[in-house]
Amino acid sequence: MSRIGKNPVSIPSGVTVVVKDNVITVKGKLGELTQEFSDVTVKVEGEEVIVERSSDHKDHRAKHGLYRALVNNMCAGVSEGWSKSLELVGVGYRASNQGQRLELALGFSHNIVLEIAQEVKVETISEKGKNPIIKLSSHDKQLVGQVAAKIRGFRRPEPYKGKGVKFVGEVLRRKAGKSA
Repeated sequence: MSRIGKNPVSIPSGVTVVVKDNVITVKGKLGELTQEFSDVTVKVEGEEVIVERSSDHKDHRAKHGLYRALVNNMCAGVSEGWSKSLELVGVGYRASNQGQRLELALGFSHNIVLEIAQEVKVETISEKGKNPIIKLSSHDKQLVGQVAAKIRGFRRPEPYKGKGVKFVGEVLRRKAGKSA
C-alpha cells in the first residue's frame, strides 16, 4: 500500500470538492482547479477525499500516490496559495514588472521580457545594497514552479562565483577556482 496514497486528504473550510466522470474540481476563495485522473477511484466522504486503487499493478501503485498528492496540493492552493521567490545574484542584474510583464536585465546584450500567465501574481523587490527578488504566487503549485523554473533557466547559478538566478534559500555547491 502506498504510504502517501493511503492517507486521506482533509478538505479545508471554504473549499468544495466535486468528483464527476474522472475529473476532480476543487473550488476555494483563491480560485478553481481541475484535474483528470485514471486508474484510481476518488471519493469525497465528509471533510475528506479518499484515493483508492483497483489493483497492485505497478502503474496503479505509482498513480495512487501521485493523484493523492495532486489533490492535496489543489486543496492547499485554493485555500492558502503557493509562492516561490527568486533572487538575482550578480552585478547589474535587475528585475522590474508592469502588471504581468516581467523585464529582466541578466548581463546579456538585451533585456529579457517575459509575459507571465494571468493566474500567477508577480512582484519585484529592489532594495539598495541587496539583491533583487522576484516573488511569484498563485493557487496552482505546478504553474508557479513552471514559471519559476523558466525564469531561473535564463541564467542558472554558476558554481564559481554563484552569479545567476537562484531560489531564495537555495544552497549552491561552490567550486574552488584555479590553483596558482
